[in-house]
Amino acid sequence: MPHRDLVDERVRQFRRVAVTDHGLRAAAVAVVLVGDGPAEGVWLTLRPSRMRAHPGQFALPGGKLDPGEDAVDAALRELHEELGVRAGREQVLGLLDDYPTRSGYVITPVVLRVAEAVLDPNPAEVAEVFLIPLAELDVPPRLLRIPESDRPVVQLPLVGSLVHAPTAAVLHQFREVALHGRHTRVAHLEQPVFAWR
Repeated sequence: MPHRDLVDERVRQFRRVAVTDHGLRAAAVAVVLVGDGPAEGVWLTLRPSRMRAHPGQFALPGGKLDPGEDAVDAALRELHEELGVRAGREQVLGLLDDYPTRSGYVITPVVLRVAEAVLDPNPAEVAEVFLIPLAELDVPPRLLRIPESDRPVVQLPLVGSLVHAPTAAVLHQFREVALHGRHTRVAHLEQPVFAWR
């Protein structure tokens, strides 16, 4: 795995693609780097099965922007609300490409680095938290074809399961940019049909 300084620099240097479709609602997710060396990884959550939207799915901390917020504000607020972790704008390394979802959102991934933190997950929004070591995140995606779309559905084999887009698309781009220095685009990668609602 590349040294954390190289990971950080690659994210800072990345030139993102923004989506300016005003028909989509703005949202943000936090891609949180934590730890160092072999223990360095990113947090991934599992949403409770009783949630109204996207129950039982893997997700990054995040949600829609509140009035007056930008993507960084929203990602930091959601990180605190979901995992109990406070972070500041100075910890943000950069933004990845916007990802438009089938459910009418455009998600801006905000990459940040925090020191080791005590997690206090909100049980209303988080059933489980995983720390995905960067070595485990460095897996090639699975690309599937479905009759409902001409775009490939992306899956990542993680935590003994499959993570789907949009989370899989965001994590795949993070892997490409931060771990390999490749400016790979992911907006064309499809979500599974169950996530279209």
